[in-house]
Amino acid sequence: DPLADKRHEFELPTDTIYLDGNSLGALPKVVKSKVAQVVSEQWGQDLITSWNKHSWIDLPIKVGEKIASLIGADKGQVICCDSISVNLFKLLCAALKLNTERKVVLSTKDNFPTDLYMVQGITELLGDDLCQLQTVEESDIEQHLTDSVAVLMLTQVNFRSGKLLDMQKLTRLAHEKGILVIWDLAHSAGALPVELDKCQADFAVGCGYKYLNGGPGAPAFLYVAKRHQQATKQPLVGWMGHAKPFAFSPVYEASDNINHFQSGTPSVIAMSALDAALDVWEGVEIQQVRQKSLALADLLIELVANAPSLHEFVLCSPKEGNKRGSQVAFAHQDAFAMCQALIEKNVIADFRAPNILRFGLTPLYTSFQDIESAVSFLEHIVQSRLYTKARFSKPQKVT
Repeated sequence: DPLADKRHEFELPTDTIYLDGNSLGALPKVVKSKVAQVVSEQWGQDLITSWNKHSWIDLPIKVGEKIASLIGADKGQVICCDSISVNLFKLLCAALKLNTERKVVLSTKDNFPTDLYMVQGITELLGDDLCQLQTVEESDIEQHLTDSVAVLMLTQVNFRSGKLLDMQKLTRLAHEKGILVIWDLAHSAGALPVELDKCQADFAVGCGYKYLNGGPGAPAFLYVAKRHQQATKQPLVGWMGHAKPFAFSPVYEASDNINHFQSGTPSVIAMSALDAALDVWEGVEIQQVRQKSLALADLLIELVANAPSLHEFVLCSPKEGNKRGSQVAFAHQDAFAMCQALIEKNVIADFRAPNILRFGLTPLYTSFQDIESAVSFLEHIVQSRLYTKARFSKPQKVT
């Protein structure tokens, strides 16, 4: 395991098997000291002068460039700001404005809900004569790429099943029909090789708190291909996207680069945490991450398949490694209770409605021993029927 030593760069409880990094990445040790420095020294001592002295004002671009190297994007195309939801709103509006003769936003029925909600919200705002959401099964995407579609909005890795879509093929087919494409990289950035430029992607969004380990609610990022930056206009025009924000002009003049997708003041403490977290990628090749991810998943799938007590678990993720992301999902009618029982045993996975037990594999710190131990705990929970205890069926606000 060429990544084994990376585990020591994370703050991991010694008695916990953490298999939920696809929802919240573990804490890189360097982040603790960085945040303390930003709070006590930069904010505490240098106060407002830190915007210049410590280059707070440049953090969105600086962090964006670090992320760009992980998602196959050349310089000047990625900026760190806001959340995925807000960034999707910006990009959807910008893409619809570029394709004004069309109004359909095509997506999948099982896309992450916030992506679909954003389109529904824009339809409420603009009216269905300017924006209409059409959803199809993942297997039917290609046949619905028609001349009426303005935007194809897809998540590269399905949040439930872990199924990996073919970015290059789908982007090419969409472009042949004059369709712009927005890719959601929430479950792929930092988990597998992403090649936005090579695939001729138009737009993309992603978050900083999953495989990038930026902390709960970490800022998101967005990508706009250089060929679109001059022509695109996003609706949340704020002073940080202005060409000269400190001229304080009453008339908006957009920056002539990716910076015009910024809106308000960046969250410095949160962005500094993400900035530091991205340093753990130094010396790491994303192909190494992918190879280990596939091996971890193959082991997990094999162990569950070979355990007689786990025969009721149905694999929902593709068995073929090249068709899945960095998670493995199993369906079971008691998945929620089993997940809660695992958590009580300090094996942290997660549940996704209606019946999915999901294991996230984060190669920078997940070990092969973690996988073997997790399956052993799962066998114990099933064999002992521990999960049938009433306390494990109690609803939780966050699953």
